[in-house]
Amino acid sequence: MQNRRYVLVRHTDQAPIADCVEWRVDSVGTPGPGEVLTKTLLLSVDPANRGWMSSTPPSYMKGVGIGDTVRCSSIDRVVASNHPDFAPGDFVEAMSGWQDYAIAPGHELRRIEPRGDLELELSLYGLSGLTAYVGLFDIGKPKPGETIFVSAAAGSVGTIVGQLAKAAGCRVVGSAGSQSKCRWLTDELGFDAAVNYRDGALRKQLRAACPDGIDIYFDNTGGEALQAAVLLANERARVVCCGVISRWDAAQDQAIKGIPGLIAMKSMTMQGFIVFDNLHRRNEAFGLLGRLVADGRLKVASDMVEGLENAPAALAGLFAGENMGKRMIRVSAQ
Repeated sequence: MQNRRYVLVRHTDQAPIADCVEWRVDSVGTPGPGEVLTKTLLLSVDPANRGWMSSTPPSYMKGVGIGDTVRCSSIDRVVASNHPDFAPGDFVEAMSGWQDYAIAPGHELRRIEPRGDLELELSLYGLSGLTAYVGLFDIGKPKPGETIFVSAAAGSVGTIVGQLAKAAGCRVVGSAGSQSKCRWLTDELGFDAAVNYRDGALRKQLRAACPDGIDIYFDNTGGEALQAAVLLANERARVVCCGVISRWDAAQDQAIKGIPGLIAMKSMTMQGFIVFDNLHRRNEAFGLLGRLVADGRLKVASDMVEGLENAPAALAGLFAGENMGKRMIRVSAQ
């Protein structure tokens, strides 16, 4: 068997994504003692993928080395196993990256029993759902009647955060990059209001959408949205620092005025978190998410890209705001 894969040849902060990877075809290896050979079915497309490929990767995880297969989380099927916990045909959650087949130690895999469509294991029952749950409830601490603002609200995490907050009794406002996305957030996902950050004057739009101020800001972007949210925040507001996708936008001014002054004056809380520190809470989070889906109070949107060869374009498109919901790549059918 042959293994198609993309390897990193240049860091992503030095060139466009497509110029940073190289397509290679190798032979599929044989798993050693305690190892498992898996076939990639679905790949997750997340802003973190680009960070791992940069010259200054996040401190919580080692970066992708030059010549290494591009990393991302995945849903795989076991082909061959030398580990007692896995058998051929099992579905597993892995970190196989941009390739057809992968070999990994068994302790790095997690066997899963799909709950409905397999795509849900990368969205609702994957890192996106867990991120939304932990960030909103541990740091945001929503209370009925409060106003929450969610940036990148049409993305994989933002769509779930907004609906969770709505179920908790909050007024929910999101930002997105087009009028069609804003309408989708309000008409389909139940947000109370949505603002188009590409229309300019984000702070003015946000003030109109949040006449009583902002109690919780779920920050997926940093940049202008963070600045506007801090300025409009109420006393004892909470800022959930989840992502900084705007760092890749050369047009964005990353300097945030009034920090830490406004945070002190308003007795605000501003806290970040790493989802990988909370993997032990999957059952807790996924139980609530599953119940809300069953009750019709939470809708899950998948944005599927077909074919491993389209991985670079899929990741670049995420940063261009192409996706509505969780972007993923279908590498192979079951």
